[in-house]
Amino acid sequence: MAGLRRVPEFLVIWVPLLIASGQIVVFTAWTTWLSFTPSTLMPTDGFVGLRNYTSVLATRNWKIAFDNLLIFGSGFVVLTMLTGLVLAVLIDQRIRGENVLRSIFLYPLAVSFVVTGTVWSWLLNPGMGIQKLVNDLGWSGFRFDWLVDRDMAIWTIVVAGIWQSSGFAMALFLAGLRSVEADLIKAAQIDGAGPWRLYTRVILPTLWPIMIAVLVILLQTAIRTFDLVRALTGGGPGIATQLPSLVVYDFMFQRGQLGRGAAAAVLLLLTLLAVLLPYAIWKRVQARRAANA
Repeated sequence: MAGLRRVPEFLVIWVPLLIASGQIVVFTAWTTWLSFTPSTLMPTDGFVGLRNYTSVLATRNWKIAFDNLLIFGSGFVVLTMLTGLVLAVLIDQRIRGENVLRSIFLYPLAVSFVVTGTVWSWLLNPGMGIQKLVNDLGWSGFRFDWLVDRDMAIWTIVVAGIWQSSGFAMALFLAGLRSVEADLIKAAQIDGAGPWRLYTRVILPTLWPIMIAVLVILLQTAIRTFDLVRALTGGGPGIATQLPSLVVYDFMFQRGQLGRGAAAAVLLLLTLLAVLLPYAIWKRVQARRAANA
């Protein structure tokens, strides 16, 4: 009977998990194999070594995309964490309408990046968005044309990403703030700690595990961002807002160079692993320390 009771659990959990894991492994291996072949429109046999990788790394598109990834990743991660932390601290004051505010701040998370990018492209379009509205109100000299400015266009993606993800960071930080022991807070208040010192010296230092988790999640989101950029700027003006994921799409589906596109995808995967593997190792070390404590 015990064996029969475990069958549904196996079918419901492990079978789909094994199938999904198998798909990931198979398609990752297939993409890696393609990256070493001279494949163009269709997969072909042959071995060209690292030629596809060197070709991708030498292209202007990849260099611009990687520079943009550094700018977008830094701005998106830092400002999203800062915005989420500020919102969490404000809501932690037990203010009226807390549930309503939490719902408002979390609402963008329920919207897809495609919708976010489309809406922000309307708002930032000089011919129909904020600039046109202000101009129509009489301020004819007002300019807000970041979307068509090669130097500022990348920051429109940062702004849209912050709007989309700050509620997620706020939710995790707020959960961490609410989990701080009340006795610890009372002891600090008895010692004369004011609100600023209470948060900076007592409460926020206890949040560093959550901060690391939020940092890793936002970093991997930044690295694999595609739909937001595609909907908001399309990689333009020109290639000013290209990201590595758009380079993969460009090689595979617009130029018909499967080999180079696969190489770009593998490089993107390696960038992602450079973020995820240290975090996984750190979690394993923390778990062992907790078990031995």
